[in-house]
This record gives sequence, C-alpha cells and structure tokens, in this order.
Amino acid sequence: MNDLPSENELVGRRDAIVSRIAAAARRRGRDPKEVALLAVTKGHPAELVLRAAAAGFALFGENRVAEGAGKIGAVRERFPDLVWRLIGPLQTNKAKAALQYFSAIESLDRERLAARLEGLLAAEGRRLPVLLEVNVGREATKSGIAPEDAESLARTALGCPHLDVRGVMAVPPYDEDPELSRPYFREVRGIRDRLAERLGVALPELSIGMSHDFEVAVEEGSTEVRIGTALFGARASL
Repeated sequence: MNDLPSENELVGRRDAIVSRIAAAARRRGRDPKEVALLAVTKGHPAELVLRAAAAGFALFGENRVAEGAGKIGAVRERFPDLVWRLIGPLQTNKAKAALQYFSAIESLDRERLAARLEGLLAAEGRRLPVLLEVNVGREATKSGIAPEDAESLARTALGCPHLDVRGVMAVPPYDEDPELSRPYFREVRGIRDRLAERLGVALPELSIGMSHDFEVAVEEGSTEVRIGTALFGARASL
C-alpha cells in the first residue's frame, strides 16, 4: 500500500479540484457551494478510503454493490458517518443488498428497478433519494434510460412514495477534449428541466462531470461531480 497517496497528498488534490470547481462556478455566476464533490473509489482498496476519510473526505461513490459493501464494512467502525452513494448500474436482484449499504442510488434506469426498490423500502418504512440515469449518448455499452423514455421512468418513480426523485445523472461519451462533453451536458440539463416543468416537481440535482470534464460540467449546471482518477490516480487491482 506504500504507492497509495498519503493523506497530505489527498488533501492537496482535493483542494486543487475544489478550487477549479469554484472558478468554473463563478464563471457562470454560481455559488461554488452548490456543487458537491463525490469521491469515486471504484477499483481502489479500503486502505485508500481510510486515508481519504482521515483527510476529511465524507462523500463517496461506488459502482458495484459487492465491491462497495466490502469497503464500507471495512471502514465503518472507524468512520461510521461516511456517506455512500451507488453510481453504477444496479441489478434488480442486488437491490436489497444495495439498500443495506448505500444512502442514495444515482443509477435508477428502468421501471422494474423502481418497483423493486419501492417494495423493499416500503417494507422498511424508509424513503431513499434516487437520481434517474439517462444514457445521453445512446451508447450500447452504458446503462441508463434513453432520453425519449426519461419522462415515463420519471412518472413511474414519482409514483413510488418511498422514492425521493432528486434529479438526473448521466455519463456522456468519453473524449479527451472536455469541450466535446458540453453539448451532452446541456442536453441532460434540458431533460432535467423539462421533466421538472412537465411533472411539476423540483428536481434540483444534476450529477454530471468526471475527472476530465468536471469544469465544463460545472459551467453547465452540475450539482455533483464524480471524481476518481484526479483524486486517487489510476485504479488499483483489488
């Protein structure tokens, strides 16, 4: 584990990213406090989570239920107040396990999953924040609802009293040039805004932007950027 970044290194990387978020927000007249930094620990060991938590990180994201559960279990005793969000695709048969470990699901992408989550949450008497994941690039290799089907999914989710639909999440097609993400960010923001208007609900959250394009995402309205590589480096093998 000696090749893992130290607590001081993590603090420095975080502060640099927060400064860039703030500059991007101010370019659009936004309050930088409107943008949350979600630390993505996919592919990294629990030891790195411990170092990040010791460095003051509090909001974490994982892509897979089993991998996240292992890390959460490993660090929970020392850092019980960390907030964990599931940002990767969720299989219906893993929904129950996901609810044991994650305080929000940012990848709700089909009506069957909404129904499954609603049934489990109703039995617990619990309400769960969720984001609707939209496959804004229509990529076959990515999860997410097609843009034209987002309203139907939103109506279904809003009809589930134990789902707290907070907004939309998306991952645009990757390109090294962050400017090429901008049209996709604008599209997903437009989807979110139209859903809010048509359905008469507040959808304040817009989770867009990753290590290579988060500044553009903030300029386009992101309220949460999901950062892994820029904080933690290349993924380790677990």
